[in-house]
Amino acid sequence: MKLKVLLIGCCVVWGALSFSERSFADNLEREIVELKQKISVLEEKLSQKEKEDSARKELYEELNEIKEIFKGISVGGGATFVIQGTHNANGNDLSKDGEDTTDAAFSLDLEIEKNFSEKDRIYLHFEAGNGEGVTDELQVFSNVNADVTEDENFDLIEVWYEHNFMSIPLTLTFGKIDSTAYIDNNEYANDETTQFLGDIFKNSPTIEFPDNGPGIRFNLEPFKSLGIEFLMMDADSDWKAIFDNMFLGCEFNFKLNIFERPGNYRIYGWLNDVHHIKWNNPSKTKERNYGFGLSFDQELTEALGIFLRYGWQNPKVYADGSDFSLEQSWSTGVQLAGSLWGRNEDIFAIAFGQIFPSGDYKEANNFKAKSEKHLEVYYNFKVNNYLALTPDLQVIWDPYGGDAANGDKTIFIGGLRIQVNF
Repeated sequence: MKLKVLLIGCCVVWGALSFSERSFADNLEREIVELKQKISVLEEKLSQKEKEDSARKELYEELNEIKEIFKGISVGGGATFVIQGTHNANGNDLSKDGEDTTDAAFSLDLEIEKNFSEKDRIYLHFEAGNGEGVTDELQVFSNVNADVTEDENFDLIEVWYEHNFMSIPLTLTFGKIDSTAYIDNNEYANDETTQFLGDIFKNSPTIEFPDNGPGIRFNLEPFKSLGIEFLMMDADSDWKAIFDNMFLGCEFNFKLNIFERPGNYRIYGWLNDVHHIKWNNPSKTKERNYGFGLSFDQELTEALGIFLRYGWQNPKVYADGSDFSLEQSWSTGVQLAGSLWGRNEDIFAIAFGQIFPSGDYKEANNFKAKSEKHLEVYYNFKVNNYLALTPDLQVIWDPYGGDAANGDKTIFIGGLRIQVNF
């Protein structure tokens, strides 16, 4: 009986153990399946994260490439609005002699510069504008608004690449360039958007500059006190046969510290190889034009500066299509800084100049050909960092040498320039 009970107990225990093992195995299997599912989910999340990290990395790389492209780029520009009214205008298109007229003009400049390194950069200058102002109402040797731009479409007027050689003090510039940026510069009379508006005070009217076009420029500075500019351009600016007709210019700039104040004393010569016609022998149609000049500017005090210009060109020839030719011109002026009266950023300036027509032009046409005289006074009032207002007065005596068909009375031009920089 006892043996029977013992056997039954062993069977019960064995059965319980077998059931427990089966149950544990089932639970373990379920846990393994769940764990695999979790691992699969984690692997999927990890794969997704790796894809996101890879996409983020690619995005960062693209952003860095874009940053590298835009690194060293600067963008700026300005809008110039000019309103001028005349008294005793003498243009050929006027309805009557001495008609008074008031006109406006504007221009917009956009400049982009990219510095690749300390040695290399590229420069782009776009320009648009409209209106001739009063310039088409006047018959003069030198007009009264050097900022006139008649094309409202944005034109790329300059694009050039520049390299500074580190081993020698030489700068090379090539591309579509503006010759007036390198020859006949002046600290006080060279910028029509902030300084004098009249053409005679921006550059010498006796230099036959070519239009912006293909060219190359070298600037050598062997000493701190000396700069040597050499300019070579296509004289007719048509990008065809660029070496057939050349404009050549060379300028020496002596940077002196007279009175312990900075000054520039520029002396230059130039040649324009476009075919010209001789006044006293019109059959000679392949003549050259050439000339020389100087442009001085000297700071006398922190608030006072003066300038002087002189230019001469070949009086015997004229370009085809020209109505006149000039022989000599000179101009001088004074600039005062507003610090003298408590307006540190304002500028007051006054200038006077004369233009002498060619003697051969006078003889060939039997004209009076008097010297045309210009006076200009302006006050540049700085409203803020972006806006400047400039009242401007110009007077012209003996316009067109006294030979204008619609009168030779003294012309008065009053105006306002509004300059917005950005």
